[in-house]
Amino acid sequence: MPRKLTDHDLRILRELVPELGDESCEYAGHDYLSILPPVSQHFSQSAEDFRERIGRLSDEELEYIVEMIFEGLEELVCLKPEHLEVFVEIVAKRLSKDRAEELIQFLMGYG
Repeated sequence: MPRKLTDHDLRILRELVPELGDESCEYAGHDYLSILPPVSQHFSQSAEDFRERIGRLSDEELEYIVEMIFEGLEELVCLKPEHLEVFVEIVAKRLSKDRAEELIQFLMGYG
């Protein structure tokens, strides 16, 4: 569900995509409606690049994004499949395997 990103969301997005602060970046100043889709679709060059970007998040920021997913305020359906796999792997490793399983079950509801 598209939303207006809060200041907190924008800070997280800029942490994941520092090039957004560079006015020479063609996407600088773009009004995004979610955090993860633009990281996946526009900025990450590979699954490893996406992994490195998500790895910048604190556990609290990662949990915040997971909570937003469960609330329907953060989109995962627009992530590249390999990036979705990476995201679930990181949730399992950094938060818990149970949390990753909850996320998988939630995503299966979209199927």
